[in-house]
Amino acid sequence: MLPSLSDAQEKPPTDDAILQLLRRRIDEKKKGVAIVVGWIDEHGPRVVSYGRTRRDGDTAADGKTMFEIGSVSKVFTSLLLALAVERGEMKLDDPVAKYLPPEAKVPTRNGKQITLVDLSTHRSGLPRMPNNFTPKDNEDPYADYTPAQLYAFLGGHTLTRDIGAQFEYSNLGAALLGQALARRAGKSYEQLITERVLQPLGMKSTGITLSKDEQSRLAAPYHEDLSPAKNWNVGVFAGAGAIRSDVDDMLLFLSAEMGRTSSPLANAIKTTQQVRNQTNGPGFNIGLGWMIDHPDNSTFVWHNGGTGGYRSFVGFVPERGWGVVVLSNTANEVDYIGYQLTHPPKQRAAVTMKPELADHYVGRYQLAPDFILTFSREGDRYYLQATGQGKNEVFPESETDFFLKAVDAQISFVKDATGTVTGLVLHQGGDQSAKRLP
Repeated sequence: MLPSLSDAQEKPPTDDAILQLLRRRIDEKKKGVAIVVGWIDEHGPRVVSYGRTRRDGDTAADGKTMFEIGSVSKVFTSLLLALAVERGEMKLDDPVAKYLPPEAKVPTRNGKQITLVDLSTHRSGLPRMPNNFTPKDNEDPYADYTPAQLYAFLGGHTLTRDIGAQFEYSNLGAALLGQALARRAGKSYEQLITERVLQPLGMKSTGITLSKDEQSRLAAPYHEDLSPAKNWNVGVFAGAGAIRSDVDDMLLFLSAEMGRTSSPLANAIKTTQQVRNQTNGPGFNIGLGWMIDHPDNSTFVWHNGGTGGYRSFVGFVPERGWGVVVLSNTANEVDYIGYQLTHPPKQRAAVTMKPELADHYVGRYQLAPDFILTFSREGDRYYLQATGQGKNEVFPESETDFFLKAVDAQISFVKDATGTVTGLVLHQGGDQSAKRLP
């Protein structure tokens, strides 16, 4: 689970603080080759970068270094949907089948059809990927998947749940949405995104097909172990993850999304940021494309992405006016960087307590049928262990409250009228109650 919002200091991170974070990630943890961070606050945008565009090269990464942004492309696709609705070309509740060729037999269930908004909010009932996805080259897996294969899968697929009943993240659904948008406009997805989003926002270094100059600025991709990877050619899945960009351009996009700069896309942008439905976690919602969290009475709008050798993260906190873009040319996630910068953890201080007081808390607490938290004491040190995970030391903040240093999470023990400990509350991404087991 991602770290939650906290009562953080309202000071944005300094360039030095961001740089130290990137240096640790690359030099100490060996989790990256180049990472570029774009930041926006009341003072405007700035860029902090560290690392090289190639392991065997000496070109430093900067705001103009190009990266594959992967699934962050889904936010652009959903913005195209909002723009099409604004133009009167489509309606959110239109069946996607209306905009696909006759050979595309989109599955239905109980008389209900999959709509455009179902695809944008990942509630279509379609799986994450089609079962006829068998790439010839796993290093460039989408390159040989065709529209005919996509439509063949749809024609033979039976939905296993009602449409709209449950969130299930679907690259297939986003790809289908991209196909429908392009067919309605009579253009390729790349032409459509260029004309309706990139050009109006002045994003001159963003697209799918790179110019010679952009190709020279594209950072080389690397696997998690920093071995060379291949660039992806996403093809029919363009709406799910084909876009390439640099941090300078992504800051233009983010500034428009945050309303810091005026744009002709402003109304459509607001439409994408409206909460449409829940995802599978408490307090985790979704708009059109955007993930939207509401922990601690605040809002965090975000999306992440990844391809074979790149990772990306874009997010902003409207109440603070803070926004962040993180692009990396390795397959190691960068979500943590984006969250840590926008949600600096509250400074907590441990208090001294008599160890025997904690004996009343020792035990097992059921958070879900298959997820149990175990609290234990070893001398004057205290630990919390979740099912399937290692032990994490926790520190007393009061006689009933403990906090973790490894992540931004806390627990509060609950007592009944007799003083008997009956459960605990986990404070992480919202509040979740756990009943004490016998």
